[in-house]
Amino acid sequence: MYYKYTTLVSLHLIVFLVTCCTMSCATKGTDVKLNKVDQMNKTSNGPVPSDCLHCICIIESGCKMPNPVCSMDVGSLSCGPYQIKEGYWTDARLKGGDLDGDWKKCTATFECSERCVQGYMMRYAVSSRIGHTPTCEDFARIHNGGPNGYKKDTTLGYWEKVKACLS
Repeated sequence: MYYKYTTLVSLHLIVFLVTCCTMSCATKGTDVKLNKVDQMNKTSNGPVPSDCLHCICIIESGCKMPNPVCSMDVGSLSCGPYQIKEGYWTDARLKGGDLDGDWKKCTATFECSERCVQGYMMRYAVSSRIGHTPTCEDFARIHNGGPNGYKKDTTLGYWEKVKACLS
């Protein structure tokens, strides 16, 4: 009995240490707390993998809720941790559902903002539309450049930032 108990305790300790080390390594050099992203990923599903979604969030806002939530960007307001414009939110509702019924209300929460990004990608980053299975590069470039962002040269710099975050 003692042997089984100590083996079980040792196993739990190893899992705990690996988890802590992984989180520590993932956040080294950045002040971002992964628990926000982990919480978001538990509440929403979609085509964008969590690591890709996290890096898009990092590039847009440091993955922190901006204060104020909305700010002027290229002639119109961008809101929340993913810097979502009203037209993006409207398009995302086709596949993402109600999205709290209000653009500013939705983008003021991490959970709804993530559902918005996932809904937008379910609408535009689909293999039948882009001609291949979407990758993080496609998701990032569409997020940055709109429905056809995956083929715009102007979104390559954005993708390079997301790619650097991923590595």
